[in-house]
Amino acid sequence: MTIKTCVSPKGKFNYGIHRPAFHVENLRQADNTQSLGMFSDGRPCENSPNFPQNDVHIADADIIFEIPNALPFKGTTYIKKKWADEKKDNLSSICLPPKPSFSWNQTLKEWANQSQIDSTETQQLWHHLPQAVQLTIASTSSDPTDLTQLAHQVCEFTLDENSVPVGLKYDSGSGRPIIHDHVIFETLANNPYLPDNYKVAMVLRPGVQGKSPIVGEFSDDTTHVFEYLRANSYIPWGHYAANMADDSIRYDIQQVTLDDIIGMRHLFYQRTYVRLCQQLEIPVSFHRKTIPPDELESLRLKIKKQLKHDPELPFNSNLWGWNFGFDYSPNHYRLHASHQQVHQQYAMIPNQVPTNQGSKMQSFACGDLVADFIHAYRQCHGTGFFDDYTRAIQNNQRMDESDKNPKELIIYSDDHIMIYVPKAQTSQWEIQIMPTHATGNVLEADSNMRFALDRGIYMTAKILSALNARLVTHIEYASRLSGSPTDQRLIIVFLPRLPESPGAFSEAQLRWINGHYPEDFAAACRNQLETIF
Repeated sequence: MTIKTCVSPKGKFNYGIHRPAFHVENLRQADNTQSLGMFSDGRPCENSPNFPQNDVHIADADIIFEIPNALPFKGTTYIKKKWADEKKDNLSSICLPPKPSFSWNQTLKEWANQSQIDSTETQQLWHHLPQAVQLTIASTSSDPTDLTQLAHQVCEFTLDENSVPVGLKYDSGSGRPIIHDHVIFETLANNPYLPDNYKVAMVLRPGVQGKSPIVGEFSDDTTHVFEYLRANSYIPWGHYAANMADDSIRYDIQQVTLDDIIGMRHLFYQRTYVRLCQQLEIPVSFHRKTIPPDELESLRLKIKKQLKHDPELPFNSNLWGWNFGFDYSPNHYRLHASHQQVHQQYAMIPNQVPTNQGSKMQSFACGDLVADFIHAYRQCHGTGFFDDYTRAIQNNQRMDESDKNPKELIIYSDDHIMIYVPKAQTSQWEIQIMPTHATGNVLEADSNMRFALDRGIYMTAKILSALNARLVTHIEYASRLSGSPTDQRLIIVFLPRLPESPGAFSEAQLRWINGHYPEDFAAACRNQLETIF
């Protein structure tokens, strides 16, 4: 049996190095040499190099590293050495520029002053802007005046005595809010620079986005989170959304506190444990009340004890995820999922689902892909994958074998978790969190481990935000909550979306193209740690 992974039983990483050199037979029939223009010194610039007269011999093309992902189902990463070498001595280049400030009103004002045009005339332009321009302003403007002006054009507000929006107007027939342009409305509502009272009126106040019931809440002096039930979900059997409440607005990761993350994750743990108790007929004495952390741990231990006697569960896996960031292109291509206000989503997944043939099949959970692989890995090598993977991460060597540049993949570690850069990144800025010992899911995580995971999520989000990542997907690979014990470990994955990495044919084939060494990205992330605490 062959296992295609970069992890070897020796606790080291294994990858390929392409050193291309090849001969190409020239099969072109005609020449099409033309002038391309002129050089600055007056000499003609022609395209003759594009039309060689003889065969082409490539003696020394760029070196490419080919790194199979540690988890084979995630594909293979390719790093171009030339690109990576340009960054290794300039770690500050591993960063996106901050979002630029932009004001359409200020631009109009300056143009009107220069052209000696009455400013009232320029304001009329607002009502004649093409939708693509309006969408660009809604997405990129940092001027609250721009955004509120557009807001009044795309929807209808109810106003107080000072003409300040306090809510939306609703159609008496359909009961829906009166919105004239949903795309621009949604984009405006997700722009951090829109004043908070507009955000609340347009999308944040409970009920404004629909009738989804609020069935959980986490609140203290510093944070407030609502748990919404999405009954008619794209996830079968519904899912839950832990959203920051309308009195705890978080549109920027820099505004997010550790308490916010703990609150959202508490609702995830609480809902998971309560649903497990329902399946196991374990009484839960809490109603219309948040379960305190110590009681939550007691509940977890009762579940684990009962599972020894009743290991079969109809719903025995959980799903957790978080999309941060929102954007539309002017041609209506949505560039990321969900919304800017910080939130997390989670659900329970059934063990089996009936098929159209009258049988049953196992319902999909992405953690099962890990389980299948580590079983095959042990059969092949006779060792545990996660033990070998951990040793490979801890003993990592640089891909370019440089002695003067950093070699560590680990960004942060403690007694419970490590935050690290995978050797083969599927997003150019991928970061992962993994327990340092066998913890495959949140039921196996005690209170100390849960806090460590929450803190790790907080730290990783802050690191990526400090590098100006604005669109990030977070997912979790977890083991099943019941069944035979395994050495599978929980993996939480952060996948930023970068401006020039939209995902095209290479990525559709699970071929991930990268322009830096993972060790250098890890160093760039470590440089941001001191800004967090």
